[in-house]
Amino acid sequence: MADLGVVTKALLAIARDTSDDRVLATRICRACVEGLDVDGAAISLLTARTARQTLAATDETAELLEDLQFTLNEGACMEAARTGNPVLVADLRQSSSHVARWPMFAAAVLERSAVRAVFALPLQWGAVNLGVLDLYRRKPGALDDAQLRDAIAAADAAALMMLGLRTEPDHGGAAWLDHAVAYRAEIHQATGMVSVQLDVPAAEALARLRAHAFLHDQLLIDVAHDVVSRRLTFTEDLD
Repeated sequence: MADLGVVTKALLAIARDTSDDRVLATRICRACVEGLDVDGAAISLLTARTARQTLAATDETAELLEDLQFTLNEGACMEAARTGNPVLVADLRQSSSHVARWPMFAAAVLERSAVRAVFALPLQWGAVNLGVLDLYRRKPGALDDAQLRDAIAAADAAALMMLGLRTEPDHGGAAWLDHAVAYRAEIHQATGMVSVQLDVPAAEALARLRAHAFLHDQLLIDVAHDVVSRRLTFTEDLD
């Protein structure tokens, strides 16, 4: 049984010496498997340009779960992506409500694998869902309170790491948590403009800039330039 915070601590200790988001996603998934009482993990990203992209899966079963969900367009991952809330199923055989919502997925999983429990945690940044961290167990059973808190914290950390890797100008390295971004002139100016456009604090405006860059596979500096040049205006319904 994992201690509270063990996965989050492992993620913070991951060497951020790669510009390859698949490598980073694989490290995140392995940390989750090693730190939580789960048998496998996968990370899928959901962007405006690609409906989904599975970056990493720890084993063939985790990969199968991802393929089934996106093929059938139902399952824990799809629900977490749609709602932005964790989806936790302690036993697929006993959860009649989930089986009713995902009849094809549940039947396929039970028929084609030994998986009994699935947990899907959204990779959330502000109001935008960037993707999903999927976990599975071969034995039934819920995550205990400490494991659930750690898994949610790990998903938050993973979202920040993946977001930074994809939107920073150098596409990786230690820049994912580089606070110097706050005083880059054009980004700072764009943040102020978005803050006015949406009537939100600067921190939330910067989050919206980052999320837009991630979803549209752009660098943060390029999105900022479009805002400053008035080619892009943020509204409440802008993805």
